[in-house]
Amino acid sequence: MNRTKAIADSLESKGIEGFLISNITNVRYVTGFSGSSGCLLITKKDRVFCTDCRYEEQAKQEIKDFDIFIEKEERLKEIVERAKSVGVRTLGFESTASYDFYRALLRKGIKIKAVSNFIEDMRKIKGAEEIAMIRKAIARAENAFLKTKEAIRPGFTERQIALRLEENLKKEGCYSIPFDIIVASGQNSALPHAKPTEKKIQPGDLVVVDWGGEAEGHFSDMTRSFLIRGRDISRKKEIYETVLQANIQAIHSVTAGVSSRMVDKAARDSIKKAGYADFFGHGTGHGVGLDVHELPRISRLGRESVKPGMVFTIEPGVYVPGIGGVRIEDMVLVEKSGCRILTALPKGLEILQ
Repeated sequence: MNRTKAIADSLESKGIEGFLISNITNVRYVTGFSGSSGCLLITKKDRVFCTDCRYEEQAKQEIKDFDIFIEKEERLKEIVERAKSVGVRTLGFESTASYDFYRALLRKGIKIKAVSNFIEDMRKIKGAEEIAMIRKAIARAENAFLKTKEAIRPGFTERQIALRLEENLKKEGCYSIPFDIIVASGQNSALPHAKPTEKKIQPGDLVVVDWGGEAEGHFSDMTRSFLIRGRDISRKKEIYETVLQANIQAIHSVTAGVSSRMVDKAARDSIKKAGYADFFGHGTGHGVGLDVHELPRISRLGRESVKPGMVFTIEPGVYVPGIGGVRIEDMVLVEKSGCRILTALPKGLEILQ
């Protein structure tokens, strides 16, 4: 179904006559507009895109079936006046909008209603074109990593590896990267969101690399961990095997209809069985698409059932202070029966020289 029509057809059930979309990622999802400034008004019959003069030509090229107008004074004032002119009595807006946006909207003389996850819920189910772009983002990320992997060895710093990987991502065609690359070694690897430092890779280090790629605004997200050859690495091997089994068990649990909480539980139970429950604190996964972190959430708090077309990560981790950490992250596509693993890099333990 056309996304705009799906929104218009759902207005009545939300208790609104019009919906104002200001989140630029949601704007892109609905229209394909790749600029950084613009908002949408969707009513039962009206489709309006408002932006400033910088994006007039780009909007005309990228957006179809919307009335495009360029703001002359104040964008919010003009869009609300348009809503009133077509009979909107209650205007819905995204509940994630800023407080300042909400206050400004209050002053426009129209009844307003915050609507949670209207577009975000639509974005959870990926269509064929979206899946193709995500696959492309994964391929770019994996190719870039393979060209970088040789630098994961003693003598290179975390920062040098991260910079090389970022350069290779851009060379693969990524217009942007979804987040700051994580390269964490030794004791730093016990920090789930460590920043790359000038620390050099040392023999015996665990090394965690978390990165992603991009294609046509769609992202990928993956993590691989490695062990550098050295002495006293038996405990680190055990940690790696614990995380690997948790990753495998969680992926095996994914099928249409299962609760997202149960997917998280599969990973958590596996880690608990190995005696490392106290060292796994974050959720098991999250959706990926136009945002690198989006719905659904695969966590202990998850209540929704996973559905065919959802794309999300499976990323259990164990982080032991003073020793190091391991995280193994794959992306999966939910199918009617089971799931398809989209990421292809090997994930068995590699001991690097």
